[in-house]
Amino acid sequence: MAEITTIGVDLAKHVFQVHGVDAAERVVVKKRLRRAEMLVFFKQLSPCLVAMEACAGAHHWARQFQSFGHDVRLIPPSRVKPFVGRQKNDAADAAAICEAAQRPSMRFAAVKTEKQQALLLDHRARDLLIRQRTMMVNALRGHLAEFGIIAAQGLGGARALLAQVLAPDGLAGVPAVALPALQTLASGVRGLDHEIKAIEARLQVARGEDERVKRLMTIPGVGIIGATVIAATVPDASLFRSGRDFAAWLGLVPRQHSSGGKARLGRISKMGDRYIRRLLVQGAISAIHWGKRKPGFAESWLGRLLARKPMRLVAVALANKIARIAWALLARGEIYRSAAA
Repeated sequence: MAEITTIGVDLAKHVFQVHGVDAAERVVVKKRLRRAEMLVFFKQLSPCLVAMEACAGAHHWARQFQSFGHDVRLIPPSRVKPFVGRQKNDAADAAAICEAAQRPSMRFAAVKTEKQQALLLDHRARDLLIRQRTMMVNALRGHLAEFGIIAAQGLGGARALLAQVLAPDGLAGVPAVALPALQTLASGVRGLDHEIKAIEARLQVARGEDERVKRLMTIPGVGIIGATVIAATVPDASLFRSGRDFAAWLGLVPRQHSSGGKARLGRISKMGDRYIRRLLVQGAISAIHWGKRKPGFAESWLGRLLARKPMRLVAVALANKIARIAWALLARGEIYRSAAA
């Protein structure tokens, strides 16, 4: 049997499909493997290029295969799809992954360490808990509105409402039979608050351990949440050729529908990591509000743009600029330098 140079793996929970080719791109191996057989199979192979889709479990298997000396490449699923033939099955998917990995223009995702994945888990858990807290606060507001009790918008108003519901003497104007259910919701909101603060405290620890996080936080509009998630999601900034590539990966560039030499640009593509994109846009809005307080803001690039365009559009433009700056800091190992007056 000829030596395998490239092998594509279609990942699953229990049954995996592998498709290997030699240097002449002839099919050498094409078989199904159970989960328990995966490490045994790849351990006995000579070091080769192993390609997988960047999906659930991919980083775990990539670390395992790298320990055997293999060169592991993770491919975004959207870039594998054009190589799938007319029929969709595990064997066709593995062959498509193998074919995609050999293309010179293919883009790959960096393999994350366990520590980076653990940091991202904190972010995912925090985002979920915030959504659950918002749902419970909205439910509490809606139920209390039925009894004529309302509060100011935002978390400040919600916390004042919680204090009233959890007061020992009860809530005036609310029947005693309704209090247990309202107090359950209020206690749930406070519990979620406590868990969110605990996660944010762990992220503060990550700030002191990673020099890249400190450098990213020098950018106006980037805080501890945005800096830690960017550092964990992008372990190798050199995978992007430029800051514009990084901004495009985040979906912060206009969608194109050009033909015949005529450029047609639409709204932003929103094709990348929506969590990072949302944090950058929120940070840009905050930076705009803070920038308005500084002298000379009206003459700055941001002030001139804000005079012509809506604030939300300007925020997206600033988020694009922040993404490019973040890539430059990660790729060159620098800190943010404010523009000259």
